[in-house]
Amino acid sequence: MMNVIEKTIELGDGRSITIETGKLAKQADGAVVVKMGKTMLLATVVSAKSAKQDVDFLPLSVDYKEKFSALGRFPGGFMKREGRPSDYEILVCRIVDRALRPLFPSDYHADTFVSISLISVDANDMPDALAGLAASAAIAVSDIPFLEPISEVRVARVNGEFMINPNREQLEISDMEIMVAATKDNIMMVEGEMKEVSEAEMLEAIKIAHEAIKLQCQLQVELAEAVGNTKKREYCHEESDEELRQLIVDKTYAKVLEVARLQNPNKHERAASFAAVKEEFVAEYSEGKESSEINMSLIGRYYHDVEKDAVREMVLEDRVRLDGRKTDEIRPIWSEIDYLPGAHGSAVFTRGETQSLTSVTLGTKLDEKMVDDVLFRGKEKFTLHYNFPPFSTGDARPSRGISRREVGHGNLAHRALKNMIPDECPYAVRIVSDILESNGSSSMATVCAGTLALMDSGIQMKKAVTGIAMGLISTEGAKKYAILSDILGDEDHLGDMDFKVTGTRDGITATQMDIKVDGLPYEVLEQALMQARAGRLHILDKISETIAEPREDLKPHAPRIVSIVIPKDMIGAVIGPGGKIIQEIQETSGAVIVIEEVDGQGVVDISANNKEAIDIALGRIKGITAIPEVGTIYQGKVKSIVAFGAFVEVLPGKDGLLHISEIEHRRLNTVDEVLKEGDVIDVQLIGIDPKTGKLKLSRKVLLPKEEKK
Repeated sequence: MMNVIEKTIELGDGRSITIETGKLAKQADGAVVVKMGKTMLLATVVSAKSAKQDVDFLPLSVDYKEKFSALGRFPGGFMKREGRPSDYEILVCRIVDRALRPLFPSDYHADTFVSISLISVDANDMPDALAGLAASAAIAVSDIPFLEPISEVRVARVNGEFMINPNREQLEISDMEIMVAATKDNIMMVEGEMKEVSEAEMLEAIKIAHEAIKLQCQLQVELAEAVGNTKKREYCHEESDEELRQLIVDKTYAKVLEVARLQNPNKHERAASFAAVKEEFVAEYSEGKESSEINMSLIGRYYHDVEKDAVREMVLEDRVRLDGRKTDEIRPIWSEIDYLPGAHGSAVFTRGETQSLTSVTLGTKLDEKMVDDVLFRGKEKFTLHYNFPPFSTGDARPSRGISRREVGHGNLAHRALKNMIPDECPYAVRIVSDILESNGSSSMATVCAGTLALMDSGIQMKKAVTGIAMGLISTEGAKKYAILSDILGDEDHLGDMDFKVTGTRDGITATQMDIKVDGLPYEVLEQALMQARAGRLHILDKISETIAEPREDLKPHAPRIVSIVIPKDMIGAVIGPGGKIIQEIQETSGAVIVIEEVDGQGVVDISANNKEAIDIALGRIKGITAIPEVGTIYQGKVKSIVAFGAFVEVLPGKDGLLHISEIEHRRLNTVDEVLKEGDVIDVQLIGIDPKTGKLKLSRKVLLPKEEKK
């Protein structure tokens, strides 16, 4: 028998969200269906009853899958079946994962799988805004340990008004769009893009999102109570040895603090010094013991805690960081453009021990990215790819495929830069950022290197964009804290916040924030934003020393594109039967020609690496699409001679009849008395047959009349 339970919340604009449990997927530990109009998400969670041996972290896997059947569509491709996740689905997975992960108990290490499926959708809805709510609700109705419910909402500003979970049409005209995840009391995650908004406007959007989230969190509490699953399962995934923990603290804390205060800017040397303290303890502790008596897993965990506490103490007390910088100090920066002579634009950007080698490639419409997702089918003119090879951190391991992290970091940099590409840019633009060194803030290095490479390519960016990653080290309730500019990898790992902000001199263009502590006041976030702004402006000044404005022109080897608009009914004439004419034009000119219908007109893009090829193709197309006008004088070529006249080509592909009586004022017996094939002559269009469209030409009207003798 089913025990279906539903809870509903009104959004205040005529829409409502309903959470249903007890009907579908009842063998999962928790399962819910979240509905908003026609849009439905099924979320399930299953967690193992015990943890695997020697696992000291949470093996959480979050998957988001959109079914093509949700919109009544067939998947593309030969198999006609959903395949590997799209970039969009991966990005939704990451957003949900980042919100959920901090709220599992720190000592819970069982394999846990969260699956979210889009099973029905209204084409105008944005279902990703409901994914976090669905995942958290599935955990809430299960017995899996979880500190408290979370939810996610999207906030957009449309015509100056903030909206919760806007639809697709509203989102397209917004100037700010952020996704916020939070518990009832604390912000956990923020991600989004803006069109140069201020720090105060961004904070206002976060606060509005949080008010909506509070109601959704309370709804989950009520749902769990109605189900009766308020008591969570008992578990014991960690063994502990308090005596060993205290011994490690006593023997290593002072030494670790001493190493931290050496303020070595070299990441690998610093890591080796910390490792030496641990090795010294292990060697001393192991004397006279059997190997079975030494628990290296516990030693590693307790030593990590010592290292974390010592570094945090140094920052809070001494106001100095691991590499010797002040809290608001940016690492040394150097950059270079035009590093890759074969690329259409390139740059190297290095900040401390983080380095990006970035290239720009310009292409035609044929190079645009094809997108065939459930809710979006079309093309993208601007793409950005971020690569993070193992050698960038000195890891000896192979590189296998594209990680979710690479997709996520690339998306953040893409959102930071895309609104600064000029609207009239005719090119397909691809940026590739290869991280060659990494010690924190590599996605922000990609933004800076991307700006430099775009300006080097000659793309007329609206404004330069830079980015910075901010960190936080704080005591409980942020009674004492330090905000860190341009964080290191260690500071990200040991700190309480990773807050990435990108923007121009005039405002923020994208952001991504993960908060790892409870009860962070908005005043701290505001200070972090203002400190980030100062850092961004400092970096802007630095890259301006390398290149202050985009190059006036493209590189000599970059493709040139000329666009013209032709009447819709002339598209077929340019293409020709079976593509014969357009292929012949491309072959003879060396240009690439792309034609598409846009808003009832034909848009023709002609691209080539030299102006001569474009001019040849352009002349041919203009000739084909030109509309003959009576009274116009043309220079034509005699194509053929017949008994009653000659056929003269006055425009490419357009012949007219020059009757024998219209060649000269005198009477001719044969045409070849005056003309032969191949002759170039001036003629005037004197008529167009209204039924057939045939052209009537005259040569004699251009000749002076002879006087009669």
